[in-house]
Amino acid sequence: MEKTYVVAADASRARIFAREARVLREVHTLTHPEGRLHAGDLRTGGQGEAFSGPGASQRHTGNDQATSEKEAEFFAKEVATYLRDARTQGKADEIILIAEPRFLGHLRDKLDKTTMKCVTQTIDKDLSKASEEEIAQKLGWS
Repeated sequence: MEKTYVVAADASRARIFAREARVLREVHTLTHPEGRLHAGDLRTGGQGEAFSGPGASQRHTGNDQATSEKEAEFFAKEVATYLRDARTQGKADEIILIAEPRFLGHLRDKLDKTTMKCVTQTIDKDLSKASEEEIAQKLGWS
């Protein structure tokens, strides 16, 4: 019998579900709190603030989008590692990815080739906060 994992994710949380006897059950949750922070809150070190002189207002420098993307990539790698381990341990033969479109791209990039071959369906929609019933319905299982 096929063991199916369904991943519903965004840049800060990945919920892992197993389909057992036509029922979807959450088996694990991975979180990445940094994915919820604003890019300015993520930066450390000497970058981030600049002053133009006396009485000048503070402004942020750097690329906020790049900082957020970097955090999403870190988390995508963590999720990909979890899925690879699940596959190698025989917990998942088939994987369905449901994720916010930008994060889905990061996740696809981070999956190894063998695990990517187990991906049978992808949905570019953020259902990370949806119930098991809503996810099953989206997959046509109810």
